[in-house]
Amino acid sequence: MTARIQENPSRPDLPARRDVIERLAPDAVRAHAPAGLAALLVDAVDGGASVGFLAPLETAEAADWWSGIAEEAERGVRDVWAAHGPDGSLTGVVTLVRAGTANGRHRGEISRLLVHRSARGRGLGRRLLAAAEAHAAATGLGLLVLDTQTDSPAEHLYRGAGWTAAGTIPDFAADPAGVLRATTLYYKQV
Repeated sequence: MTARIQENPSRPDLPARRDVIERLAPDAVRAHAPAGLAALLVDAVDGGASVGFLAPLETAEAADWWSGIAEEAERGVRDVWAAHGPDGSLTGVVTLVRAGTANGRHRGEISRLLVHRSARGRGLGRRLLAAAEAHAAATGLGLLVLDTQTDSPAEHLYRGAGWTAAGTIPDFAADPAGVLRATTLYYKQV
């Protein structure tokens, strides 16, 4: 099942956004893995985003990672939303991972919120995040968590979207260049 969200329906006074956000079915994740999704991940790593990979990230490795995400989507563990630009290319993605423990079924984790560098500055990250948050609330998740590199541009996005910093861990993860960086943990009740 694929649900599409047309941008800016509540602001008819503004020009319609060309990016369309859609929840991807597992088969769609598989179909987009070798090109669009892999390209988003490679672009994020090339741009310095600390998203679990070291540079240089090969497209084949990124595609393999997304193929594994398709399997998680098939099992109902992870949901994936993608933003499509006017030419149909993927401009952004976000995933929502459900907790797998019996005592954690009320929570999920926002993971891999990526916006292509060419599509930044249009509010796309916020719209992708809002889509995942709305779905989480609609499906019974009341608490969301995420982590991001401390002092990264993403922190501004999360704070602006009502997320609360829970704490910072020094030297938590290496950035794409291999340098250890602090990570800030965030939560939001939805």
